[in-house]
Amino acid sequence: MTSQLDDVLAHVDAGLEQSLERLYALLRIKSISTDPAYAAECERAARWIVDELLTIGFDASARPTPGHPVVVAHGPEQNGPHVLFYAHYDVQPVDPVELWHSDPFEPQLKTDANGRKIIVARGASDDKGQMMTFIEACRAWQAVTGALPVKVSLMLEGEEESGGKNLPPFMEANRDELSADIALVCDTDMWDRQTPSITTMLRGLVAEEIEITCANKDLHSGMFGNAARNPNQVLAEIIASLRAPDGSVTLPGFYDDVAEISPALKAQWEGLGFDEQAFLGEAGLSVPAGEQSRSVLEMLWARPTCEINGMIGGYTGDGFKTVIPAKASAKISFRLVSGMQPDKIRAAFRAHVQSMIPADCSVTFHAHGGSPAITVPDDGVHLRQALAGLSGEWGKQAVITGSGGSIPVAGDFKRILGLDTLLIGFAHVDDQIHSPNEKYDFDSFHRGIRSWVRVLAALAQ
Repeated sequence: MTSQLDDVLAHVDAGLEQSLERLYALLRIKSISTDPAYAAECERAARWIVDELLTIGFDASARPTPGHPVVVAHGPEQNGPHVLFYAHYDVQPVDPVELWHSDPFEPQLKTDANGRKIIVARGASDDKGQMMTFIEACRAWQAVTGALPVKVSLMLEGEEESGGKNLPPFMEANRDELSADIALVCDTDMWDRQTPSITTMLRGLVAEEIEITCANKDLHSGMFGNAARNPNQVLAEIIASLRAPDGSVTLPGFYDDVAEISPALKAQWEGLGFDEQAFLGEAGLSVPAGEQSRSVLEMLWARPTCEINGMIGGYTGDGFKTVIPAKASAKISFRLVSGMQPDKIRAAFRAHVQSMIPADCSVTFHAHGGSPAITVPDDGVHLRQALAGLSGEWGKQAVITGSGGSIPVAGDFKRILGLDTLLIGFAHVDDQIHSPNEKYDFDSFHRGIRSWVRVLAALAQ
């Protein structure tokens, strides 16, 4: 396998210009999923990908959905594990287009202020460039050896940037065909420019909107002040009660199902050189506000949270209006970690709020979705193999990271297909995804291909 691996990597290097041209061809397709005017372009992108996969030995097709197609492809049968690779071919709108320095759908290879080569185009990083690193790695294996090291399937979505509502039903309907041993997702960042990473922890989410009603109409604060209950005051007291002075969340049972990270993982995170002051300083802050006994990385990746996303009540226009409002509302979200159940947290929150509603007032609740957290065991065999493959390419130990956000498809892989997900990406935080002048480092594209070559070889061991 070692000599084969060297030959495949050499083929990647020799064919890099052609790989870049294929990426450019895909980037020129205006596959903006959220705008119906570009539906035909999304179809064209799906067909382009199918044609490319057919040329490298995959059985590929664009499957219809109520929205944009899902591309499904299967490589030749192989021994060893079966991997299911996910990415998305749709992109965000380009507005405001006047802020772009070049045509967003005419890719440019430029040099940035630091002397790095960058690929500038909509979708360069999110997610066409990332997707093509994997496809080009498969192309190289097929070209050199006539086979892939492991069994490979792909599921490439066309609606990730517009909500992805049609993907879960598609996965449900095609559960048997999409069965595999591990899912791979290329839609994340490296830890830094020299350190590859695998994200194994994604937080879940519970989102709630509450509305408190006191009087049956808005009241004059001079005529009714003191005598009438003010829903803004009730709401403020509820919100203030959700966190203790030490930054912890006060809901009964909130931490019952929260496990501590392993000492080894905690030590690895402490060795990442994360600058807490610089991180907060970018937001104009300096003092961490969460659980005071935790590092900022623990707060972001491994601890649950409660955040007030919006508060509405009374007169908020220009000038002043002395009113006691009849209603006040708030939007509140909870980020969950592995082991926590969304329904349990939602019920605890509602019970807590109900306990603080005065007798002559009422509250209504509106759920805005919920999903569990995802965690891959840090001693899993596929994870360890993938880490070794990445480390071999970058000459530096790949690290395990978490994410404070939520990636729904990873939850769907677990819920529908029973698959753990390894999130392996080569983007950087300055790629300006969703913004004008989106870019992907040329080095990310080149070494991303080489990295997937090595990861596929490592998974075959």
